[in-house]
Amino acid sequence: MAGPRSLVIAPQWIGDAVMTEPLMARLCARGERVTVAALPWVAPVYRAMPGLTDVIDLPFQHGALQWSERRALGKTLRDRFDRAYVCPNSLKSALLPWMAGIPTRIGYQGEWRLGLLTHRLTNPPRDHRPPMVNFYAALAGVSVAEGDLLPSPAMGADDLLRPRLQVSSDQQQAALQAHGLQAQGHVVMAPGAEYGPAKRWPVTHFAELAAQLGQDVVLLGSAKERTVCEEIVALAQPGKRQGRLLNLAGQTSLAQAFALIASAWRVVSNDSGLMHVAAALDVPQVAVFGSSSPEHTPPLSVRAHVIWLKWDPQYKPPLDCAPCFQRTCPQGHLRCLHDIRPDRVLQALAD
Repeated sequence: MAGPRSLVIAPQWIGDAVMTEPLMARLCARGERVTVAALPWVAPVYRAMPGLTDVIDLPFQHGALQWSERRALGKTLRDRFDRAYVCPNSLKSALLPWMAGIPTRIGYQGEWRLGLLTHRLTNPPRDHRPPMVNFYAALAGVSVAEGDLLPSPAMGADDLLRPRLQVSSDQQQAALQAHGLQAQGHVVMAPGAEYGPAKRWPVTHFAELAAQLGQDVVLLGSAKERTVCEEIVALAQPGKRQGRLLNLAGQTSLAQAFALIASAWRVVSNDSGLMHVAAALDVPQVAVFGSSSPEHTPPLSVRAHVIWLKWDPQYKPPLDCAPCFQRTCPQGHLRCLHDIRPDRVLQALAD
């Protein structure tokens, strides 16, 4: 007997999309036939998830309601699904399953969604945020057999809570050949963080680290981060170091970026989407945290080395303000990032 047909409404950020992989794994493991509806810039994340092949690219713009477009798409999805899992908390993310008439619609309470969802989980308090991977995986703990909302099962550090992505050897080889690179011969740096400057390790620190590395360095990010990457290249004085400095920010597709990360020797990043990609690809990495918390959005890989001064008992004075979860530093000093020196990251790369 075939399992229920399930539609998952994906988050709009790359890192969050990666952290939904354990939810997908749990739904597929219990026999649900899963289709993911995702915005175009995160859809490649789902195409890299093992065993997940049915992905719908949503024709919506970031932040736009687009009522008529959602209603038109909803009509095309009628009678195709038995259940919907809505990962984001926004009103607009719950509209499509409702417009498609999907009988069971599961999500968190979110904003103004009382009639849009049939089963609603209570949002955790802001001062006790669970790891995001648990937050999403809890959607699989909803029982709909009797129409009841049951508590999500206990979620420890079991294997299903480690997100996984896969990139074929052919994809990796094509990306390497396109840029004259060798497998395991380059370090990927991802200096961006969409959320804001309080999550970004200083450009000068990235440049100093790049200047000390003997391998090729590949800078990845969006087109908006290309200028930042150009500054890193200039400050690192590429003519005075071994290896090349390649600024590929905005020059690759997301799938190509995945391939360059999968074939890298190491990855250095802020708390960003590409940090989660590296962890899900099981690539050794150093992740630098500032205003956010690795207790909430950690890179879930045993090969990830997290540097967060909040955890450092020798760092004085203690960072009582961390994590603030702000886009910019409320105190104006940004100690949480400035005081992580490049030599500390360099040592972590060598460990």
